[in-house]
Amino acid sequence: MYNLLISLGVGIAIALGVKLAGFPLWAGLVPGVLAFIGAFILLARRVAQRIQGLMESVQKEFQGQPTTQKEALQRVERAVKTLEQGLVYEKWQIMVGPELHAQIGMLKYMAKDLEGARTHFAKASARNAMAKAMEGALHYQRKDYVAMESAFEAAVKAGKKESLMWAAYAWCLMQLKEKDKALRVLARGVETNPSDEKLKSSLTQLQNDKRLKMKPYEPTWWQFGLETPPMPTLGGGGGRRVQFTTRR
Repeated sequence: MYNLLISLGVGIAIALGVKLAGFPLWAGLVPGVLAFIGAFILLARRVAQRIQGLMESVQKEFQGQPTTQKEALQRVERAVKTLEQGLVYEKWQIMVGPELHAQIGMLKYMAKDLEGARTHFAKASARNAMAKAMEGALHYQRKDYVAMESAFEAAVKAGKKESLMWAAYAWCLMQLKEKDKALRVLARGVETNPSDEKLKSSLTQLQNDKRLKMKPYEPTWWQFGLETPPMPTLGGGGGRRVQFTTRR
């Protein structure tokens, strides 16, 4: 917001400067508008570069697999502290705060800090589908099923092309014995993504009275913490892998 106000001030100053130079006010409109746009782009780019630097630091935290659960939690804590540094810019640039809150909320959620995650999800961007889906999973765990459905509806709206959003929504509904609702959710997902074989398979499973299997959505599915991931086999991978997203 500060960037917008500063840019507006620059534009107005340029327009008035043209007026004071003896030209009619309308003659200053074009240079004033150009000055406003130019200043806003430069200020926004400066903030974006600083946020990008923080994001890169967070990405480095998650390079390689942690050897212990304690190390994994320490990485998350350091990543959260790094992102919190970026919150000083939320009053400077529109949407910076909501996106950072979304990312922090997801990290806290995966670290099982559900109360901390809930606080940040409440301030998060509704355009971040994964954050909204995790918020839905959080409400599911807290047995607030009205809030759960509201959050998942926001998730499938923002991430309508992401099959995991639909599948996670349906999975939670199935745990609540809401099969009809789960069928409708998956049917909407297939209608929106007619070539998505994973969603088609999930819908068929429920139509045939079978359990909804989430294996096609691994490893990202494990980040929801709703099912216990299998133990890694010797020489193989497994467990959760943090998938950090940035928006431009």
